[in-house]
Amino acid sequence: MNMQEVRGMAKELGVKTSRMSKMNLIKAIQLSEGNFNCFASAVGGECDQQECVWRADCFTAATKLQS
Repeated sequence: MNMQEVRGMAKELGVKTSRMSKMNLIKAIQLSEGNFNCFASAVGGECDQQECVWRADCFTAATKLQS
């Protein structure tokens, strides 16, 4: 999901988007939805949240952080 789409989703949920990185914005969205703010924490490509909308981006971001 690109940053514009993430910002749109955040605004729909009432999350302020100014000066936030994509990662932090997604974590704020997760919290506002009542979920764990676990974005980019999929260690070794493992995650039990099969229906998560952020799943593909999460794995990519987690891989970059672990490098």
